[in-house]
Amino acid sequence: MTHAEFVHAHSNGTLRVVCNPQRAASFLSARLLLPFMMMPVIGVGIALALTGRIWVGLAVIALGIIVPRMIKRSAPQFLLAQALHDEKLYMELTQSEIIVVKV
Repeated sequence: MTHAEFVHAHSNGTLRVVCNPQRAASFLSARLLLPFMMMPVIGVGIALALTGRIWVGLAVIALGIIVPRMIKRSAPQFLLAQALHDEKLYMELTQSEIIVVKV
């Protein structure tokens, strides 16, 4: 199915899209480099906690842990929304079987 057909059928509601949540989470994590973004944020939180700003440091550490998990949890919806707008991403997601289109 071409991208134009996919967008048209999705807007009409005549197809069903199945997204693998584990694959979507790992794809988005790799694309956004989440582990490499999480480490400096947690490091800043530890530095803040060690310099006397304990509550601010703990809050930053919590954000460094929680935000990537929230991003991974919402990965299927995010990737589907992006696939509707980007043909190249749609092709990549269907070829890697992250999303499966059922008519």
